[in-house]
Amino acid sequence: MDLGALRKSYRGDEEAFEEQHLASRDPIEQFRAWFEEAVQCPDVGEANAMCLATCTGDGKPSARMVLLKGFGQDGFRFFTNHESRKGKELDSNPFASVVFYWEPLNRQVRIEGSVKRLSEEESEQYFHSRPKSSQIGAVVSRQSTVIPDREYLRKKNAELEEQYRETAVPKPAYWGGYILQPDVVEFWQGQTNRLHDRIVFRRLRDGSAPLGHMTHRGEGGWVFERFSP
Repeated sequence: MDLGALRKSYRGDEEAFEEQHLASRDPIEQFRAWFEEAVQCPDVGEANAMCLATCTGDGKPSARMVLLKGFGQDGFRFFTNHESRKGKELDSNPFASVVFYWEPLNRQVRIEGSVKRLSEEESEQYFHSRPKSSQIGAVVSRQSTVIPDREYLRKKNAELEEQYRETAVPKPAYWGGYILQPDVVEFWQGQTNRLHDRIVFRRLRDGSAPLGHMTHRGEGGWVFERFSP
């Protein structure tokens, strides 16, 4: 199937994403501003849906959609099965990238950084904040393992619903949270003629190093630059 003629028309330059119009020179606060707009946009289905890319220890990548479950100056949180493919890859290579794409707003945010597990206490707290059906689903699904058929899942789910009808569902030891601690955050705004805006923040490791003439000092140890699209 040739998709060469499939084209998207973007908004005009009146929406240009200029450095002086940044909501903040702190990328986490800039993300917060864009995320809140995405949440409020009726045409965005799940603003917290993100593509999570991981790699094996020998550099073989994989990607999948997960849900962001919190963010702040310390990083971006998500939860999953530690024994899944992504969990095993994060154990062997604790670095990842996530991408948010809010098509109705013509915006994308890409984040790169190191990843570590959240504490058992935080994972336990989030697990029990979920609907009971979701808790049971996490117990039923040993992610990324082979199963005989869908009926296996239905049967196991029914058994656990009965088992935990009157009692709390214990969090499985193999389920928990991660936090991605960003080193790079890129904001992309679609523009006409594919002359898109790309503002890239990176964490400045050596504060005494001189900055290039096209590098701007941000807040909280960040610098940012405009990239060619």
